[in-house]
Amino acid sequence: MNDAPGTFSTNPFDDDKLHEECGVFGIWGSDDATAHTALGLHALQHRGQEAAGITAYNGKHFFTKRVLGLVSDNFTSKEVIDALPGDNAIGHVRYSTAGDTDLRNCQPLFAEFASGGFAVAHNGNLTNATHLRRSLVSRGSIFQSTSDTETLIHLIATSHFRNLMDRLVDALRQIEGAYSLVALTSEGMIGVRDPLGVRPLALGKLDDSYILCSETCALDIIGAEFIRDIEPGEIVTIDENGIKSNKPFPDCKPRPCVFEHVYFSRPDSLVGGLSVYDVRKRIGAELAREFPVDVDVVIPVPDSGTPAAIGFAVEAGLPFELGIIRNHYVGRTFIEPSDQIRHFGVKLKHNANRWHIKGKKIVLVDDSIVRGTTSLKIVELMRQAGATEVHMRIASPPTAHACFYGVDTPERKKLLAGRFDLEGMRNYIGADSLAFLSNDGLYRACYQPDGRNEAAPQFCDACFTGDYPTFLTDQSEQEENNNQLELIASPGK
Repeated sequence: MNDAPGTFSTNPFDDDKLHEECGVFGIWGSDDATAHTALGLHALQHRGQEAAGITAYNGKHFFTKRVLGLVSDNFTSKEVIDALPGDNAIGHVRYSTAGDTDLRNCQPLFAEFASGGFAVAHNGNLTNATHLRRSLVSRGSIFQSTSDTETLIHLIATSHFRNLMDRLVDALRQIEGAYSLVALTSEGMIGVRDPLGVRPLALGKLDDSYILCSETCALDIIGAEFIRDIEPGEIVTIDENGIKSNKPFPDCKPRPCVFEHVYFSRPDSLVGGLSVYDVRKRIGAELAREFPVDVDVVIPVPDSGTPAAIGFAVEAGLPFELGIIRNHYVGRTFIEPSDQIRHFGVKLKHNANRWHIKGKKIVLVDDSIVRGTTSLKIVELMRQAGATEVHMRIASPPTAHACFYGVDTPERKKLLAGRFDLEGMRNYIGADSLAFLSNDGLYRACYQPDGRNEAAPQFCDACFTGDYPTFLTDQSEQEENNNQLELIASPGK
């Protein structure tokens, strides 16, 4: 999303991160369903800041409010909550990975089927949505958005099966990619996780109400109990009779996204039964063992690099200091008074704590490097603050491949690791040394056997390895079309 003319971004550190996909929340059977949903979405705001929406059902009618902007700016007043009545509600926070930043693409999406109303919120990305969309349009479907989630609605609507659950399963069997879904009907609430379990989905309970959400931190904010993760390939239905589970897909080895542990999830969440905070500290310890460095102090790149930096410092026996202080009260943009002060932009959001940097050899710990522009600015900031040496250690392998499963990743040629080798990356950011955690080290940090000799998990690590666990139909067709256009433009080749 581009800044308006005459403004410049004041979050240059954040702009060079992989943007979180989306977050979903649903609750069935609560007098405060909408208020609880708003609170849950607030806890999941880190997963998407462009738009938010809530759909509620009061036993007779569905009520929906969708907005561009933050949950706290739109779903806090009594008037808004009262306008979404009912004991059942689902919600969504969005960062656009498929479809434009437009109100028509905000979720939950709602459709009126022959069987009644159907609202759905989706976290993930369908890798054959464009292919399916063309087929649906050719058969007469009329789309109201550019979101891949609407493809699922049309597949349900055009299914030849009779009841809604069979229609849903029929639709899901036609799609590729990653999805965690929360849907609301007049009969109950539905939760779905794709067969590979790429995206997380948790089940909780508050008194007699059941909850589905992307992360357990959304349960904590309303005082709910975490029950378990929804399993890969599982469909749960929740209604007045309780909860039922169905697994209609063939068994396959799960491939949950490893980046949930590296960056996406909040550190106070449990993902896959593991504390995200503890995993990130173990990642830092692995990094210190793999790539030790002779420095005076360990400094995290705020805020996502902090747990790994703590683990690094403890393992290395080095002091830990907050050498970069973040200003949390700066908005997304700042009116630029003159061209002469443009270079102050980076310091509006972050500032060097120079009394802990000057005259010292430091190691910066960050969770990842995407384009490299952030790391370059951080290294410059540290040198300006008087650091005699600036080393960087990255708490994940090099991000060298695009993600097609609900993460907004630059194309490969814009990724620093897609452009340079290790020495080229070090030279680009200007660090004295640079090292990335190995893939094996990342797996070691994410694997904590409990004595039952269970197998180590296999994650989706395609952004590091290029090993994509599903078909990429839309991407393949796009590449084929691009190749044909190049041949037409250059027939002599």
